[in-house]
Amino acid sequence: MGTRECDRDLQTMPVLPHQRDYRIGVIGAGFIVADVQIPAYLAAGFTVQAIASRTPAHAQAVADRHGVPACYDTWEELLDDQSIEVIDVAFPPDQQRAIIEAACQRPHIKGILAQKPIAGNYDDAAKIVEACEVAGKVLSVNQNMRYDQSMRALKTLLDRGDLGEPVLATVEMRAIPHWQPFLEDGDRLTLQNMSIHHIDAFRFLFGDPEGIFVSARRDPRTKFEHRDGICLYILEYANGMRASSWDDVWTGPVREGSEGDIYIKWRVEGTDGLAWGTIGWPYYPTPTPSTLTYTTKRNPGMIFQPKWTEVWFPDAFQGTMGALFDALNGGPNVLSGADNLPTMALVEAGYRSLDEKRLVRVDEVMGA
Repeated sequence: MGTRECDRDLQTMPVLPHQRDYRIGVIGAGFIVADVQIPAYLAAGFTVQAIASRTPAHAQAVADRHGVPACYDTWEELLDDQSIEVIDVAFPPDQQRAIIEAACQRPHIKGILAQKPIAGNYDDAAKIVEACEVAGKVLSVNQNMRYDQSMRALKTLLDRGDLGEPVLATVEMRAIPHWQPFLEDGDRLTLQNMSIHHIDAFRFLFGDPEGIFVSARRDPRTKFEHRDGICLYILEYANGMRASSWDDVWTGPVREGSEGDIYIKWRVEGTDGLAWGTIGWPYYPTPTPSTLTYTTKRNPGMIFQPKWTEVWFPDAFQGTMGALFDALNGGPNVLSGADNLPTMALVEAGYRSLDEKRLVRVDEVMGA
């Protein structure tokens, strides 16, 4: 059996938009904004014009670090800046609706990129989408795992038919997230703030499932109150296909004195091929590309192992803002708020499944 290192035109990176000079106002100054989003935008040649945050000193520090021309004490002041054409909202999910609805009242703002989850629950997410549609604003959601290079390569394989009909897809996550302080004020943790990556990636790759079944327990390391620490879940598709993830944010006592085994692995089995790989994110800030290995009946006896140097954090974030720019230029809005509603519905159904210990159909949420 032979092994080849080749990319076979797997389209791991998005094509950046021709028009890149929209002036961006960033609302938020946390780690993702400072270390990932703004560096990605600047590397792509995008214009970050202004920033605001709940803590003005944090916003000023990020502005100074990256040479952002304007820094405002409040997000309302930033929205009033007539030079801003696009806003990037990176606030806690339960606060994003007020910001986006206010942006809908500013004629000079053309597009909105909202951090995921776009809201604290499905109902608020639906109201955000409706407000943007009524106001004629282009709304996209920063579901950035869709732009991880291995996910884009896998999507190419699926679209090309190299794997045939998908039969089973799995994600095994053994990694410890950084929980933002605002999460301590709510009762939703892993499913809404970490598993949403995998749930949305499954939708990106395979389309919409009929429902979800969730089993979860508390994470021994996370001391604040929560009900969904370690999450195990299954997505059921009408054609029999199944997608499942084990989102283990505990991974053993690796911060309490033991040796550890940190990773995220994924695998897709099809009728005509098999693909498997890893996600490089757990090793951030060390740049670690995700990986892909695959076989297909179209090339008997061969194993393909394409390589790339780009990484999820920060390179994928060029794709999410670039997708919004494409939509502003008349292209398809591939990360639209409307498209994101089924992802939010799956999260909502997941919590209902956790409470009621049963599979919950998506239409129980979206049809309510």
